[in-house]
Amino acid sequence: MEDNAVQSVERGDGIVIKDDWPGYCLDLFNYPAHYAGDLECVYIPHGVIMDRTERLARNIMDDLGDHSLVVLCVLKGGYQFCADLVERIKALSRNSNRSIPMRVHFIRLKSYLNDQSTEDLQIVGAEDLSFMSGKNVLIVEAIVDTGKTMKTLLKHVEAFRPKMIKVAGLLVKRVPHSSACLPDYVGFEIPNRFVVGYALDYNEYFRDLNHICVISESGKVKYKV
Repeated sequence: MEDNAVQSVERGDGIVIKDDWPGYCLDLFNYPAHYAGDLECVYIPHGVIMDRTERLARNIMDDLGDHSLVVLCVLKGGYQFCADLVERIKALSRNSNRSIPMRVHFIRLKSYLNDQSTEDLQIVGAEDLSFMSGKNVLIVEAIVDTGKTMKTLLKHVEAFRPKMIKVAGLLVKRVPHSSACLPDYVGFEIPNRFVVGYALDYNEYFRDLNHICVISESGKVKYKV
């Protein structure tokens, strides 16, 4: 990404993408033809996501290597990030004298209607997490905005008395009224724009995009429910 679009920060805070970053022209990248007219720009290319994910995997290895880990993947938007992150942790374990035995569990959260976060949070698959008692837990989430959803999830997981909880978030969105419940491992901090792709959706569409993109107004209208 262009130097004037990002700001380097401390390790745990992620790469900050500035408010005036316009993204990349769609014509520079391959994307599904059925989304023609539905996107404004490519905001974070797939290759950049992969490089950043590998760096996060190294950070996690540095902090948690030699400790068994329960990975809690937050569906649906987090499945691609979680899969790529776990794969890179596994690769680092194979090529190191330090390793992380991992168990992966999946839960589903739903708090969005169209492009707005709602107060109604549904947690599916988290009814009994007693197997986490005394374990180190890594929650993997695709995007954190107000932090209310993550705060609720953390409270729910803490009730099962894990030894430690860490959170990895690919994206943290700068939004008003944030609860400041930030992940321990952050990929990118982004402006308050509605992004899709890399498993992030708008009413279940756009999960099949490799890049993270900004949805256009016409795209919102087209797929609104």
